[in-house]
Amino acid sequence: MDALDRLAEPGLDLLRRVDQLLAAGAPEGHRLWPLLRRMQVLPGDALRAFLDLHPAPLANAGHAVRRLVPRYDDACAALTDPALWSGPAASAYDEARAALLRHLDEGPESLVGRLEATAGYADALAQWVDGSRLAVARVLAEVVSSAEAVRVHAATAPGAAPGAGIHAAAEVAARVLAVLGVAYDGAETLLRQWSSSLAESTWRGSAGAAIHHDGTLRVGH
Repeated sequence: MDALDRLAEPGLDLLRRVDQLLAAGAPEGHRLWPLLRRMQVLPGDALRAFLDLHPAPLANAGHAVRRLVPRYDDACAALTDPALWSGPAASAYDEARAALLRHLDEGPESLVGRLEATAGYADALAQWVDGSRLAVARVLAEVVSSAEAVRVHAATAPGAAPGAGIHAAAEVAARVLAVLGVAYDGAETLLRQWSSSLAESTWRGSAGAAIHHDGTLRVGH
């Protein structure tokens, strides 16, 4: 359990009240409006969705992907030693073997390169989630103890005057959505940075020369 988990209950309660007050609309010209248009969600729903993001599954996924690399190393080792034979078929085999080695583990476009990039992307996402959860926890700690929170609670109590607390609710919502917006910007930035490294690994070998079956095949001992 991290700081965000500990603040989730009071934060959700406050934002539920904020959403209730904002159901009738935010104050005209308030800085909340651009955030609402961009996020397309009220702060309570936005927080509930974000609470489901945890770094551990992403970090575990990165570790799981890295554990696949030794299997590719074993396959490459089996292909490294040339066969003790010669002739047209042997030459064709050597070309195919070299191409397969390149495809398996030669550079960032190889299968191993893509595996390592996938693991790196998972690690980067885990770090993003960890940092973003801390930032959201900080803003929740600020808003649940703010004067605006007191006004929101009073405005949503039984018998409160209609329209009371709307400005306070808008302030709380703007602060929370601003931080969540920055968090999601970070995720989009990561995707742009890693997208080329996560592309499908395509076969880079040649089609190979034609094999003449009437040639001489010599097998070494």
